[in-house]
Amino acid sequence: MSLAPRLDIRQSQSLVMTPQLQQAIKLLALSNLEIEGFIAEEVERNPLLEASAAEDNDAPDREPAPEVRDERVAADELVAGTGAGDEPTLDVDYATESHQQDSVADGGSGMDGALSMTGASAGGAGGEDGPDLDAFADTNLSLADHLLAQAGPAIPRDDAFIAAHLIDQIDEAGYLTVSLLDIANRLGVPLVRVEAVLATIQTFDPTGVGARDLSECLALQAKEADRYDPCMARLIDNLDLLARGELTRLKRMCGVDDEDMADMIRELRGYDPKPGCRYGGEPAQSVTPDLFVARTKAGWAIEINATTLPRVLVNRSYYTELSGGQQDKASKAWLSDCLASANWLVKALDQRQRTIIKVATEIVKQQEAFFLKGVAHLRPLTLRQVADAIEMHESTVSRVTSNKYVSCARGLYELKYFFTSAIQSADGGEAVSAQAVKSAIRALIDTEGAKILSDDTLVELLNAKGFDIARRTVAKYREALGIGSSVQRRRAKALEGVR
Repeated sequence: MSLAPRLDIRQSQSLVMTPQLQQAIKLLALSNLEIEGFIAEEVERNPLLEASAAEDNDAPDREPAPEVRDERVAADELVAGTGAGDEPTLDVDYATESHQQDSVADGGSGMDGALSMTGASAGGAGGEDGPDLDAFADTNLSLADHLLAQAGPAIPRDDAFIAAHLIDQIDEAGYLTVSLLDIANRLGVPLVRVEAVLATIQTFDPTGVGARDLSECLALQAKEADRYDPCMARLIDNLDLLARGELTRLKRMCGVDDEDMADMIRELRGYDPKPGCRYGGEPAQSVTPDLFVARTKAGWAIEINATTLPRVLVNRSYYTELSGGQQDKASKAWLSDCLASANWLVKALDQRQRTIIKVATEIVKQQEAFFLKGVAHLRPLTLRQVADAIEMHESTVSRVTSNKYVSCARGLYELKYFFTSAIQSADGGEAVSAQAVKSAIRALIDTEGAKILSDDTLVELLNAKGFDIARRTVAKYREALGIGSSVQRRRAKALEGVR
């Protein structure tokens, strides 16, 4: 074997991802609102790009989105193809159905069911019975600012720095989370002085702010309501017994009868355990759907939400004007790069829309029973099943279904919601989805009445319904639904009985 240096020629294959390909893959995982921000950045950077609203009158003719013409057609019939010379479009225009949606509340007369978002009012346009939009307006004033405004005239000037430090240590719920001794040592002041400032802060609005635990918070509110008598004090000092439902012991400790105990518990229920949550915090953000699914006379209609996705155009006349002038080599290269980037972005966005529609169409086909009958009929579904049906890679389907929501007649759902694990049927039939099992568990518990169902009883009832499920799985699903154990529910029933 020769040890001398030499040159060899070898042939090999490797996958090289260009920056444009990487960007196209990233676009798949973005929601429509995120795409809108991305387009705005590209328009600002590239002078040849223009963004226009989807409802512009000069918009080109729109081609229809994929439509299921028969509810039992095969998967390949769901995706409507386009000719080689067709221009890519992002909107839909049915000949017999008006399905273009500007908002969730817009519904064509030809639809069998109006689209509705979870929590949206069916009343619509205001009036006497319409929703009071001002009631949903959240104040920008934070809890700290609210307390500092009250501290100005109430706290002596010499203690203002102590008050500011204490307010800074109050969390969003309104509780003081730091020891007073630590604060006194940190500021170098006597503990009694810090306690006096805290006592003043605890008189501020909202009542109960500045408390160090739940008992103190409720005690402050009881004092404000002039209900803090010795019996109420003992009840507040023994909240752990109340949580465990030991009412007999509490009545003996407080020296009250059933009627007085019920009145005291009713009073406690009216107090706010987190008074600070009324202020500050981020306002609730509504979820904007990326897709609309509606049942039409011809089947299922699936549409991209065009209102959150501006149309992107390449200004070729501006390119011709710029390229016609005298330019150096660097300017020509920059202009060519801008044109190539603009053309690529338009094609990438069009491909993104087609891919999303293709994946959503297959999901609707696979989960048609859910859209017709509800969550109890949700089928087990995996990313691989959808990927194999539409001949795409599993990772592509995963990116498409990330951070995207679909609005249908049953509400607003994330696309990931339709992918659930399978639970085998007790009679050997077709497997059911985990979401369907959770729905059955919630339905059983909601109708249990005075007889509380244990997890073992739930297993028996579910097996009778055809669900082959273990007790630990029932407990896991119950906890995931935020439902307490049979013991906790029994205590809650007992407390409700004394109201």
